[in-house]
Amino acid sequence: MSLDFSVFLPTGFAQEFTAGADPAAAYRQITDVAQAADELGFHTLYVPDHLHTIPPSQGLLFEAWSVIAALARDTHRVRLGQLVTANSYRNPALQAKIASTIDVISNGRLTFGIGSGWYEPDYLGYGYDFGTAGDRLRRLDEAVQVIRAFWTEDEVTFNGKYYRTAGGINQPKGIQQPHIPLLIAGGGEKVTLRIAAQYADACNIIESPEMLEHKYDILRKHCADVGRDYSTIRRTATTAYILGTTDEEARSHIPPGSAFAYPGNLASYGLIGTPETIHQRIAAYEAAGVQELVIGFRHAPHLTQFAAEFMN
Repeated sequence: MSLDFSVFLPTGFAQEFTAGADPAAAYRQITDVAQAADELGFHTLYVPDHLHTIPPSQGLLFEAWSVIAALARDTHRVRLGQLVTANSYRNPALQAKIASTIDVISNGRLTFGIGSGWYEPDYLGYGYDFGTAGDRLRRLDEAVQVIRAFWTEDEVTFNGKYYRTAGGINQPKGIQQPHIPLLIAGGGEKVTLRIAAQYADACNIIESPEMLEHKYDILRKHCADVGRDYSTIRRTATTAYILGTTDEEARSHIPPGSAFAYPGNLASYGLIGTPETIHQRIAAYEAAGVQELVIGFRHAPHLTQFAAEFMN
């Protein structure tokens, strides 16, 4: 199995851009990373969908779908997606329409990533109902049904607990056939992975290789329960990259806020260390069953460095 490498773009969520920074210069940094990925052969560019930095600050943060729309014209080969759209922030029927339009703009390069949402400051600050995790997951279950219907049916009527449509029409539906790939993120074993087994073309889980093997076993069981071929779901995982002359030096540069995103001891499994250590960890992800590894990069030269050492 060959492993594809993708890029998690620095759009401000992890406070890559400080308060008072020049927004035009900050956006150019995003574009520089994106265009480097396009030229170097990375598989997909992913952006986070958040409305506040983590933790909340006055640092600059760019809106996900606006960035994706711009990158659809500023790049030419690399695929584009989200890790991931928060379902609660946009009506799913409208979200399906937005995605269809961007798939056309990008000439069929969109991967639509969606999750139930989890970052409470976004909800409170922008006036959304946070509710319970169960509420958000039930909304996600309905939303992905609505979205897929708007990509595949001429008219959509849906009468759910949370979402309703009556004869909704979406043209154009995008370029890709049979529809835009749908990626569902999250490792919840009882609900999220079941939803992925039912509806997703791809999944994304942030875990160590050891835990990913376990999660994939759970996903495989859900697929069996719903009559789905497990091999038809593309398995993606997200990790961090810090190259150092020693493992200790690399670990000293792990950002303090990493525990918000990465479970367990990131230093023990992320792409963090010497080239030898990183080669070993890439192999561990691949052995766990990962098909696409999404890596966080802050600056374009880091992509060039990674591509030279690990992609050739």
